[in-house]
Amino acid sequence: MKHLKKFFSLAICLLLTAAVFAGCGMAGGGAESATEGKYSKVATNSEMSDIKKVVDDSMTPITADQVKDGVYPVVVDSSSAMFKIIDCKLTVKDGKMTADMLMSGQGYLFVYMGTGQEAAKASESDYIPFEENADGVHTFTVPVEALDQGISCAAFSKNKEKWYDRTIVFRADSLPFDAFEDGVVTTVESLKLADGTYTADVTLGGGSGRATVTSPAVLTVKDGKCTALIEWSSPNYDYMLVDGERYEMVNKEGNSQFEIPVKAFDYNMAVVGDTIAMSEPHEIDYTLRFDSSSIKKK
Repeated sequence: MKHLKKFFSLAICLLLTAAVFAGCGMAGGGAESATEGKYSKVATNSEMSDIKKVVDDSMTPITADQVKDGVYPVVVDSSSAMFKIIDCKLTVKDGKMTADMLMSGQGYLFVYMGTGQEAAKASESDYIPFEENADGVHTFTVPVEALDQGISCAAFSKNKEKWYDRTIVFRADSLPFDAFEDGVVTTVESLKLADGTYTADVTLGGGSGRATVTSPAVLTVKDGKCTALIEWSSPNYDYMLVDGERYEMVNKEGNSQFEIPVKAFDYNMAVVGDTIAMSEPHEIDYTLRFDSSSIKKK
C-alpha cells in the first residue's frame, strides 16, 4: 500500500510539473509569435505604386570621408511618390553621415535601412521611429552610407501594417560645391587646363527625358575658369539658372544657346532650364555632366 501511495504521489507530481512547463512553453511561444507577427508583413510588388528609377548609371558613390564636416541641405530622390521627402538636412561629422528627412505625410511608423524582408526579420530595436514636431510633421533620422548611391529603406505603413520597399538617393549634386574635400571632383585646376578652347562630351539628366543638349559642347577656359556653350534641342528655353544665378540666351535664332560656368567635370552639375513651350513658363531641374576623359583641344 505504501509503495502504491508513493507511486501515485510521484506520478501526480510529474504530471503537474509537465503541465506547468507545457503552460510556460505555450505562453512563451504565443508571445513570441505575436511579437514576430506584429511587423512581419511585407507588401508585394503588385501592392506598391509605380516604382521610379532614381539611380543614374553615371553616379559615383561619395562617402563621408569625401565631404567636409558640416550640415548641408540635400535633395533626396525616392523610388515611390508615396514616400516623399520634402526637405532634408545632411550632417557630416567624424567620418559619418546622417540625414533628417522631413516627410510629406504621417503614414509611416518606422523605417528600416534595408529591404522589407530584412525589416520583417529584424528586432524592433533596429527600427527607426519618427519624430513629430509641434506642427505634427514627421521626421526620420537615418544613417547615410553614401551620396549618389541607391539605398534600401523599408517603410512600415501605419494603415496597411506592412513594410514597403523604397530606394532613396541622397544627391551629391545638391550639395554646395565647397562641401567636398579637395580632389573629390575634377576641376580645371586638377586637370591643369591652359587657357583656350576645348570640346567635351556632355550628358543631360533630369526633366522628362525628351530634351537633349548638343554633345560635345564647346568649352572656353580663361584665367582658370571654364564656361560651356550649351545648345538645347528646342528653341523654347529662355533662361537657365546655375547656383541661383540667371543666364540669358546668347542667340536670337534656332535652338536655345547659353554660356554657363562649369565648376567641375565627372560630376552631375545641377542646373535649371526655363521652358516656354507650355501654356505657362516652367523651371525644370536638370543636371549636366561633363566627361573629363573626352576633353579635346579645339
